[in-house]
Amino acid sequence: MNFDESINRINTHSMKWDMLEPFYGLKPETSLPMWVADMDFKPPQAVSQALQGAVDHGVHGYFGDETEHHQAIINWMQSRHNWSVEAEWISTTHGLVQGTALCVQAFTQPGEGVILFTPVYHAFAKIIKANGREVIESPLEINNQRYEMNLDKLASQLKGHEKMLILCSPHNPGGRVWSVEELQVLAAFCKTHDLIMVADEIHHDLVYAPAKHTVMAVAEPTIIPQLVMLTATTKTFNIAGGLTGNVIIQDAALRKRFMAAHLASGTSPARYGVLMATAAYRDGASWLEELLAYLDENRRVFDEGIKDLPGLKSMPMQATYLAWVDFRDTGLSSAEVIDRVQKQAGIATNHGAMFGTGGEGYLRFNFACRREMVLEAVERLKGVFL
Repeated sequence: MNFDESINRINTHSMKWDMLEPFYGLKPETSLPMWVADMDFKPPQAVSQALQGAVDHGVHGYFGDETEHHQAIINWMQSRHNWSVEAEWISTTHGLVQGTALCVQAFTQPGEGVILFTPVYHAFAKIIKANGREVIESPLEINNQRYEMNLDKLASQLKGHEKMLILCSPHNPGGRVWSVEELQVLAAFCKTHDLIMVADEIHHDLVYAPAKHTVMAVAEPTIIPQLVMLTATTKTFNIAGGLTGNVIIQDAALRKRFMAAHLASGTSPARYGVLMATAAYRDGASWLEELLAYLDENRRVFDEGIKDLPGLKSMPMQATYLAWVDFRDTGLSSAEVIDRVQKQAGIATNHGAMFGTGGEGYLRFNFACRREMVLEAVERLKGVFL
């Protein structure tokens, strides 16, 4: 796969490129979009072939029979994650943002609390608030240049109305792969405080050696009666437009509660998303290995390029393609940093404050793009911070 191929995404209904001007005031022709978490790469050829086959057939009706899709998920989880999954555990949602929303609706009531370890993926808080639940922030602490959970501090702030905890594993935006020991301690915490744990593992295939991700269900099987697993092909294979995610619940009683909320939503699997996901899991392994090697080098190029810029620190990453850069030592306010990066350098990033408490003073850079763009971003940052 040629990840250096230049693919023009302007005027293709791309959120990442075509919304630059409305959201940032930047012209896509002269700016660097490093915000929305999708990649500028074509997916595995098998994905495109699956879609072409559907187009050639020519009839685009309701999707039915997920046998192949479920088997592809089962095979992938077993081979890549040493996790044995059964078909009846799997529910297909319109992406994991919808999957998260259904969990909020299934396992909590209005006014109840949902715990987040912040800074974290911004859609979680938005969904919780939109459903009339309270966001309970547990700020992550930085030790040895990495995020860690402080569960003792979290326990001291609980009010008793918290019903659910969302874990981002691997962590977005910090790029952290949680250790088995950390996952086990968190599972014990959830059992002690009677919390449903929703483990969003959308990035669990995007891990760089020597780091090793462990699926929550494998790390601590005793949490399974309280565990909801969220997985997807969308980030791994750059097919987010297919809006297809997997909600995997082993416990029958918990699954029944989720299915009631899913039924109430009135949704069913999207034909083209399922076709893409099935092809990706079935035939995308070698493509993924090439991708990881390319992203790993992009990561190195970006971090090496900015490490000597005064006041900038990129958090060491173990996973994802999202660099989390600390600008607090520049002596500039968040507004001044954003002005330099966005208006002067012409780089669109995600602003740290949107990720919750602890995100202030940071920017998130998406380096899943041609290396030429990563090098250009480094040069532009040097131009405004040297």
